[in-house]
Amino acid sequence: MSTRLWRVALPGLAAAFVSIGQAGAHEVVGNRFFPATLNIDDPGVNDELAIPTISYFKNGDSPPAKQFDFSGEYAKRITDAFAISIGADWTRLKPSWMPAVSGFQNVETLFKYRVYRNPEHEFVMSIGLGVEWGGTGSATVGAEQFNVYTPTLFFGKGLGDLPDTVSWLRPVAITGQIGYAVPGRAKTVTLDADSGDIDIERNARVLAWGGSIQYSMPYLRSAVVDLDLPAFINSLIPIVEFSLQTPVANTLTSGTVTTGTINPGVIWVGNYFQVGVEAVIPVNRQSGSGVGVLAQLHFYLDSIDPRGIGKPIFGSAVQPAKPFPGN
Repeated sequence: MSTRLWRVALPGLAAAFVSIGQAGAHEVVGNRFFPATLNIDDPGVNDELAIPTISYFKNGDSPPAKQFDFSGEYAKRITDAFAISIGADWTRLKPSWMPAVSGFQNVETLFKYRVYRNPEHEFVMSIGLGVEWGGTGSATVGAEQFNVYTPTLFFGKGLGDLPDTVSWLRPVAITGQIGYAVPGRAKTVTLDADSGDIDIERNARVLAWGGSIQYSMPYLRSAVVDLDLPAFINSLIPIVEFSLQTPVANTLTSGTVTTGTINPGVIWVGNYFQVGVEAVIPVNRQSGSGVGVLAQLHFYLDSIDPRGIGKPIFGSAVQPAKPFPGN
């Protein structure tokens, strides 16, 4: 699931296909509720709808352009452990030196399978294959004509198995992902109609990696200690995400500079939806300038309608993944 925050931030053609994943499936493993993160995908497999996801920032162009993204994504479980998601992003770019341009990015799909879940240690792992379908978006906003294939490993680990001496750390959870983006075309050749010059750009293979550190107030209240805080506070998950991209092969024209963002923010979770807001902080000049913002409204379809739209296509309805069971 992706918002393409930095499609134009990477040098050369690396920018054509590396994107920052937005929210993935929420997941309950033992006592741990993993929320849908905004900037990377997380290890859950569920029925969900993320709309809208909006972001605003200055990208890594030189000079930078103001970029606004509006996106949506729908994920559907085929079985309890396997889901397919599809997402689309609309982008508006406003360079300082020319009028604004806008259009859709390429459509993306993600095929995701949960391979392991350990409730006792609050650990979950999934594998996935992301596909960006070339030619489905507008070239005016950077969409390319070739497909990009990204096999990815996702994981999540809660610290609820820590000893009583450090019980205050039990609400902490760590999630991460690591993927390898492979373009369907090794190079792009263009001909300048005026000069007759031929331009060749190498389409780099990119290591896309990221993670999150989160502190769950719902977990603190339900599994550690009830501090009698207001209900709103007990529904918050402060979080810091990071998403980075490193060109690692076929980098003659793209270079090998790592780009990406760090995203501190907070997620409010309910039983049927969540709302998240994060800052977008570029890690270097090639990633952008200034501080942007990222926000999302995310619906848990498997909790809203577990026997209908939220039910796996094959198999019976399963227990909804609610952060506040019984409510």
